Amino acid sequence: MPTPPLAGGTTGPAALRPLLDTVLTALHDGAQQRHGPLPAGGPQTVTDHIHHATHPLIPDHGTGPHHALRTLITALTQGAADPAHPHCTAHLHTPPLALAAAADLAASALNPSMDSWDQAPAASTLETDTTTALAAEIYPHQPHPDALITTGGTEANQLALLLARERHGAIQTLTGANAHHSITRAAWLLGLPEPHTIPAPTGVMDLTALEEALTRLQSPHRALFVTATAGTTDTGQIDPLDDIADLCTTHGAELHIDAAYGGPLLFSPTHRTKIHGLDRAHSVTLDLHKLGWQPASAGILAVPDHHHLHPLHHHAPYLNAHDDTQAGLPDLLGRSLRTTRRPDALKIAVTLQALGRNGLADLIDHTINTAHQLADLITHNPTLDLYRPPTITTVLFRPTNVTDHTVATVRRTLLTTGQAVLGRAHADNRLWLKATLLNPHTTRHDLQTLLDLITHLTHTLQKGNPPR
Repeated sequence: MPTPPLAGGTTGPAALRPLLDTVLTALHDGAQQRHGPLPAGGPQTVTDHIHHATHPLIPDHGTGPHHALRTLITALTQGAADPAHPHCTAHLHTPPLALAAAADLAASALNPSMDSWDQAPAASTLETDTTTALAAEIYPHQPHPDALITTGGTEANQLALLLARERHGAIQTLTGANAHHSITRAAWLLGLPEPHTIPAPTGVMDLTALEEALTRLQSPHRALFVTATAGTTDTGQIDPLDDIADLCTTHGAELHIDAAYGGPLLFSPTHRTKIHGLDRAHSVTLDLHKLGWQPASAGILAVPDHHHLHPLHHHAPYLNAHDDTQAGLPDLLGRSLRTTRRPDALKIAVTLQALGRNGLADLIDHTINTAHQLADLITHNPTLDLYRPPTITTVLFRPTNVTDHTVATVRRTLLTTGQAVLGRAHADNRLWLKATLLNPHTTRHDLQTLLDLITHLTHTLQKGNPPR
């Protein structure tokens, strides 16, 4: 077998072009063979199909690039959960924009490694420009805000707690019962005390309980660190950010806002008031592979001053030798806890420039409007109950007068048959179906078809007939 061609250099594009045609054909064929948002048959059926399609995974003699690409990508696509399908609405799992995916191809072909300037000369500058611009969106009144690219909200939240620990030593975290699980996990990972949980009986942090906890937990031996949420994973609700910031100021506590979901509302003049007070936080998490339509991963941690990131500085002589940095070579190691990392800023920068503020606002506003259309359809359906009007794009609902067991069975049946991908959430001591709408191409007809599937299946289950 001849030496395979490379993706980079002047000959790389010519080598990629025929391979990409094979890839795109396989993506198309696999999606057609799937017939819906999810492969039918459940886990064992999918496992058996993948094993059959890929065996042997490591043959003695290779099958060649086109056969391998066609076989594996067709099988993977046929067995994928497709967030571009209007009935794939379970999670904060966005269908990426085509232009962002195309930019990701260039990032893979060029393969800059963002741990030293000599591996990523232009990419390091582009990342700096992108993070500076995003930080200025979050902290418009600060002279030197900064941001880091992360793998997502979990890493950004972990970094926020790490930076707080490095500023203060001992810290006590206070977090809402509605907060993302990564906060508690980060405290465990960093050897911090278990976070004090503030009740969230209405889906957002209870201010009276927070004030009582801040008063009771104040100590000269540790700093208090409050984490608020702008867009919860269960209901999409937003904590009262300004009120929480006021309490933090009064009690001398620091504030981190996990805006992984709701942060991009900054780009919408219509909806940015929902996250008013974001700029009062000591750190903010953003996740643009949610309401930013980026291929994963595209997380952000923003801080009001670039000096806040100094504790992340690290020295490795082969990457950032002192005489190199003194001679003017940028030091990139302090931009992440990771060493090798992809230039995820490229796809973000391409999207920001291609769409602009108005284009991003249109996407956000349209998607939120779609969520309200779904809520309206549920409200006018006597066989369905709506939890509450959506804050962002998450809609909780359930069939009327059924048990939680029936709700769970409806969801799993739709998954197993491959007809729809819905999430689940507990609120008001009941189990709800969760639709997290992130597809800007979803129509009202798509939504009605989804609800018809659910009501028909519920009726079938209540009659005691096995679903088909």
